[in-house]
Amino acid sequence: MDSKEDGTVENPINREPDTQRLVQSFLTPSKDHELSKPQAYDRNHGPIQHIDASTHKVTIKSDSIPTTSQVVPKRLDLVLTVDDLRSKFSQHTVTCALQCAGNRRHEMRSRVKEVSGVDWGDGAVMNAEWTGPLLRDVLTSAGLIEQEDEKEYEGLHVQMECNATKVQDDEWYGSSVPLAVAMDREREVILALEMNGTLLPARHGAPVRSIIPGIIGARSVKWLDKIVISPRESQNHYQQHDYKVLPPEATSPEKAEELGVWDSTPAMQDNPINSIVAVPAKDGDELRRDGRGRVKIAGYAIPQGKDGPVEKVEVSIDEGKNWVGARLLDDGDENTTHPSNMHKGKARGKYSWVLWEVEIEVDGPKEDVNIWSKATDRGGNTMKEDQPEGDWNLRGVGYNAVQGRTGVRIL
Repeated sequence: MDSKEDGTVENPINREPDTQRLVQSFLTPSKDHELSKPQAYDRNHGPIQHIDASTHKVTIKSDSIPTTSQVVPKRLDLVLTVDDLRSKFSQHTVTCALQCAGNRRHEMRSRVKEVSGVDWGDGAVMNAEWTGPLLRDVLTSAGLIEQEDEKEYEGLHVQMECNATKVQDDEWYGSSVPLAVAMDREREVILALEMNGTLLPARHGAPVRSIIPGIIGARSVKWLDKIVISPRESQNHYQQHDYKVLPPEATSPEKAEELGVWDSTPAMQDNPINSIVAVPAKDGDELRRDGRGRVKIAGYAIPQGKDGPVEKVEVSIDEGKNWVGARLLDDGDENTTHPSNMHKGKARGKYSWVLWEVEIEVDGPKEDVNIWSKATDRGGNTMKEDQPEGDWNLRGVGYNAVQGRTGVRIL
């Protein structure tokens, strides 16, 4: 990216690709080479950073933990270079979908009620292979003691920081997850150095970022330079006063402050189960029947937290009276469009999205059709049909309504 397009604290670069084009590739390229512009979404609270990997360091510390702790028996104080992260630790690759908590916010805003936040469509998501050392390996090398019983981690958090620049609402960007998440072998949390087999681009957090599979993108800190093990969550603005599903009585920012719900509402962690209609691309679009009287509908689906993979997607064009099972097309690389052979013998990834498509027979032209899609993952999580337009919250986050496209014309 040209440095002129890096954005500022006052006006960060926030953008998303066309969803219809996004779902043509199982792995999301950082850049659409055909169109010479970004294909993966950008979400920033300050300017994009360009950091020299040869001088960059990541500091690991502990904060206010009693010396009697079995987990952190002594104070942590370790500094690692990017070369250390690459050469001193085994490299692990995880395929996962990274999604902005505000993905689909425009639908909530336009269909339910006004919300506060960037007007994302449904392209604020990417699916990529991320490579780097496991965070638990880095933490144990710093002196943390891995426990057989995850209950031993209760009350401890991993704070992650980027101190490279001031951001819109704070002096630095930070987030945290429970330590149990970072140490969970199933969760595959890494400090990513590569994306899709090549070095991380600056816009995606180079030279190192955290990747926390199954958890909202806000917790996967870009341009990472500090990790702190602490008995409290990050006190950064974006952990304490953003990215929370506030209760419905918080009808405005002023009302939220008056009710004190920012402090009482937990910070978002796991992605909710979700399915998104990408073809047709927007409300009011037209679908044309083929020679067999069928229309083609396509999209993507994401599992809830670590309960993946998505195992079933169903689509309805009559508001839930009838559901048709979709084909799951979830294997390939960044140069392949929807592959005809689904898995190529590989297990479906726990944290990756699935691309899906379905052909539905329609007996004639129809007006004002609403298309619903519903995903179910291995953990049994599924999307609610009883409120198809979805639940509302002030920040417009975590939206996973089954209602995908409205007012569609079938010709």
